[in-house]
Amino acid sequence: MERICSQCHAVLAAETKADWCPACGGALLERIALVQNSSEGLRHAVPDRRGILLPRRHPVGGIITPQ
Repeated sequence: MERICSQCHAVLAAETKADWCPACGGALLERIALVQNSSEGLRHAVPDRRGILLPRRHPVGGIITPQ
């Protein structure tokens, strides 16, 4: 299960301890993970200082967004 903000849709890292979204203050929901932990998606995701998972970056530059 992953935690996601109901307002801004930020995905929180598993080790983040928060009752509300650290970005906007919205309520957090739990949902089934769309990407498994062992796959490419979350293995390269990096949490920022607030505990929100950032999207992967391309080695040349820019953000890789899922289709």
